[in-house]
Amino acid sequence: MTPGAVKVGQWGWIAAFVVAALFPLLRPSGYLLDIGINVMIWAMVAYGLNVILGYTGQLSLAHAGFFGIGAYTVGILTLKAGWSFWVAWPVAVALCAVLGLLLGLVAFRTRGDAFAIFTLGVGVIVMLVINKWDALTGGNEGLNGVNPPAGLEALSAGLGLKLSGGFYYLALISLALTVLVAARARFSVFGRSLIAVRGSEDLARSAGIDVYSHKLRAMMLSTAIAGFAGGLYAVYVGFLGSAVTGPVTTFTVLLYLLVGGLGTLAGPLIGTALMYVLTQLLQGLADYRYIVFGPLLVLLVMYAPHGLSGLWDRVRARRAAPTKAAAHD
Repeated sequence: MTPGAVKVGQWGWIAAFVVAALFPLLRPSGYLLDIGINVMIWAMVAYGLNVILGYTGQLSLAHAGFFGIGAYTVGILTLKAGWSFWVAWPVAVALCAVLGLLLGLVAFRTRGDAFAIFTLGVGVIVMLVINKWDALTGGNEGLNGVNPPAGLEALSAGLGLKLSGGFYYLALISLALTVLVAARARFSVFGRSLIAVRGSEDLARSAGIDVYSHKLRAMMLSTAIAGFAGGLYAVYVGFLGSAVTGPVTTFTVLLYLLVGGLGTLAGPLIGTALMYVLTQLLQGLADYRYIVFGPLLVLLVMYAPHGLSGLWDRVRARRAAPTKAAAHD
């Protein structure tokens, strides 16, 4: 990517976040704000999965488990231990990073399908522990009454907004931080090393890259972002159930990522926004909406195997090719 393209991309992101920041000032309905907040939270989860899958090429099917660990850590610490959300949130992120390291120490001794199956098993175990540990997590009844962050309601009122408006801006700031971290990881030496690992681990080793160490760091970053999103989800929804930590959630986030584009910076946000909004629009069809999703996914695989973000990059490259050729002539 050329420096000029990077600058254009930076200004594009800035413009997108400025427009998003102005949205609550238009006094949208609570339903639209709720959709926006959920899109941003789930996009953060997709960015976490993109680090380990899109950058490193490792399909971790325990991702929703770490999202749940982050959410339940915040819920338990605020409800049962009386902690402030602003303290519990970074603790949840740190815990997910440490647990991601422990998972990676074992899981990265396997490869390919074995790695995916092992992490799927870990994800199921996390869901079962949360579901069965009644004294700590509430079991089947879940955790009820997780309070909003202290001071957020007063801050929202000071800005002339309802609490949902305050949550919207908290989610927007959190998403912006997540995108910055993902961009920093992707375009650093560390990120380029991860891309090399994704291409060929043997070639990466021959180039002097410590493959095992890089994959561990990628796993820690991936699970930390998942926990970061989970902590915000806990205080926004106010109720936690074990179902959200299961493999179905992981596959849903994977769908967002595939639609948007693996390994791209904009892909997780584009895919999440499109699929979440489409799901809301087709909610009346219940399970029949998958009849719509199925053909759309087939068309996507056929004509945009690298997702919508990859399709846009390809179209832009084709448009730029005649200009470059003309310049050389």
